[in-house]
Amino acid sequence: MKRTRFLVCYDISHPKRLRQVAKILEGYGNRLQFSVFECPLDKQRLAELKSELLGIVHHEEDQILFVSLGQETSDDNVVIEALGLAYIGRTRLTII
Repeated sequence: MKRTRFLVCYDISHPKRLRQVAKILEGYGNRLQFSVFECPLDKQRLAELKSELLGIVHHEEDQILFVSLGQETSDDNVVIEALGLAYIGRTRLTII
């Protein structure tokens, strides 16, 4: 199955739920910033991730965004441009 890269960003209002969401996302992708992950997911893994998160999120207080970055390429690189501190990860990096 082809995987699509998602930028997953979250704003969770309670510290316990915040930690739970972060721990779940660590199993699905790479942390880019405190509340931002890059996750390569096929349809099944995306459904599994959403199902896990639905059990934690308070729908009137919290928000999790899934931004599609398109299908994963064969070279498996994401170009990240960083302002300020450099991002160090498994990606091709451009520092401005």
